[in-house]
Amino acid sequence: MWHGVPFRKTHSLEELGEQCLDIDPTLLELVDRAVPLTEFAWKFRYPGEPEEPSIQEVQEAIQIANEIQKAILFRLPQEVLAEK
Repeated sequence: MWHGVPFRKTHSLEELGEQCLDIDPTLLELVDRAVPLTEFAWKFRYPGEPEEPSIQEVQEAIQIANEIQKAILFRLPQEVLAEK
């Protein structure tokens, strides 16, 4: 629990993003890009569902997720990264 802020367990990237913005407002652009990825947590949860994402949608989602991960890791102090 870095920064002493607990996060509720949720699939809502909007909710999680809002909490992150309280800590670091410079994440706004990344949070805005992340929010649409929430639908991957429920809409495409099981293979064979009537609606599946296109290859392009999946590639874009993975690219956004990777960019967000890098941005978050960049902001963490070395001692936090060493704990992993």
